[in-house]
Amino acid sequence: MNFKPKTLNLKIYNSLTAEKEIFKPILEGNIGMYVCGPTVYSNVHLGNVRTFISFDFIFRTLKFLGYKVRYVRNITDAGHLTDDGTAENDRFVKQSRLEKLEPMEIVQKYTVDFHKVLDVFNLLPPTIEPTATGHILEQIELTQKLINSGFAYENGGSVYFDVEEYNKRGLNYGELSRRNIEELIANTRDLDGQNEKKNPADFALWKKASPEHIMRWNSPWGEGFPGWHLECTVMSTKYLGTKFDIHGGGLDLKFPHHECEIAQGKAGNGHETVNYWMHANMLTMNGQRMSKSTGNYILPMQLLSGENDFFEKAFHPSVVRFCFMQAHYRSVLDISNEAMTAAEKGFQRLMEAVKIINNEELIINNSRISNLESRISNLESRTSNPESRTPNLEPRTPNLESNFKFSDWKTKCFEALTDDFNSPILMAHIFEAVKFIFALKDEKEQISLEDFNALKTLMNAFVYGVFGFQNIEENNDEKLDQAMQILIELRNQARKSKNFELSDQIRDKLLERGIELKDGREGTSYSLK
Repeated sequence: MNFKPKTLNLKIYNSLTAEKEIFKPILEGNIGMYVCGPTVYSNVHLGNVRTFISFDFIFRTLKFLGYKVRYVRNITDAGHLTDDGTAENDRFVKQSRLEKLEPMEIVQKYTVDFHKVLDVFNLLPPTIEPTATGHILEQIELTQKLINSGFAYENGGSVYFDVEEYNKRGLNYGELSRRNIEELIANTRDLDGQNEKKNPADFALWKKASPEHIMRWNSPWGEGFPGWHLECTVMSTKYLGTKFDIHGGGLDLKFPHHECEIAQGKAGNGHETVNYWMHANMLTMNGQRMSKSTGNYILPMQLLSGENDFFEKAFHPSVVRFCFMQAHYRSVLDISNEAMTAAEKGFQRLMEAVKIINNEELIINNSRISNLESRISNLESRTSNPESRTPNLEPRTPNLESNFKFSDWKTKCFEALTDDFNSPILMAHIFEAVKFIFALKDEKEQISLEDFNALKTLMNAFVYGVFGFQNIEENNDEKLDQAMQILIELRNQARKSKNFELSDQIRDKLLERGIELKDGREGTSYSLK
């Protein structure tokens, strides 16, 4: 199916205007989208995964709607200060000392972990994945440009963005987060390095490296490293141009990171660089914010393996995706054992419906598909077989008129997709189709062959293409192990009851089929011959 973007009124909630707006790409049919990637100093946490899955859904939707998307997602591998104080607050420096590794070893270790986790959750790779360390020269160039234009100043080998000067020129630092400069100054903590600034609200573009700081580069202001906010402004505009369509990230990045990006972009380019700002909301667990300090914290792979204290079992990555998609990307999502268990049941029912509709023979032979061509085809096949009974040319008795109208259903699905990527509403509509598919299988509904094929195509497109779900493969090894444990237990009971004939029979029958039981001090085990 081909759905042209110009025929759709895609609406996107713009965080900058706090309104849902009709999306108008800069270049018709094309979209430039930048999403802030991970800071690779530790394992990616589940809240980050929720953000990246949200934008993966958005990316998949835009492609499905027919847009050509250049999706840029960066890797922050340098210069991420927890504040604008001393370089000792650099997260890479802290983690390298903790793990007794070089900073770039930390970067490599956790970049690999990030990619592995996202692969497990079936996220599409971005079109371009630049790194901060790969764009040091461009960051130095932008910093110098901001100094030359009076928006930045150097002090003691560090360079800061001048927020007060920015506002004096009629610009508005705080427009995204809706904060005023007086409030920002009042709420600024007394940090080391503040004496280098003209104003407490000023933020670092370049930091002087202390003697013990390993990650350092030469610059016109001495050896140092770039500020955290600078890298995204540089990389987004390098690969998408000084004016692009969408910039996204987690809600926690709205201030100060994205606020600083807007200021840097406007000061450096003379105009707003982004048309639509999008933010994915936070993930909570058991009704509380996830935090290492409180112990209410879980890593993605711990959720998938079941090795944690919060969930009673392991969950498949697609079940997690299913759970996440039940909430809109701008809504807070809370996960719990009950929520995940319910999501698993819903996911299994969805995939069973997909399996049914993809089994054309089962559906066509056992359902009421009211299509003359299929009845004629059925007639021809029967008349070619002399043993077949005389065919009945009369159509099957029709159902009462179905409440499921494919054309109406398709319209509702696209309305949900184009209404700021409303995944929970789309999911609800898909489950209308799930209910219909089960009824169709049980011959309680009917549909034309044309609509049946269209429904099948669209269901597969939504489930696998837009939502990014995957089939859960049966684990035969696990099932064999479970069956063997039952047989071993039955044999042990027979031995305790001194029924050695049955005990030996179980052992010998298994051996005939290539499975050898071994009795030892720690119990009975088995091996395949």
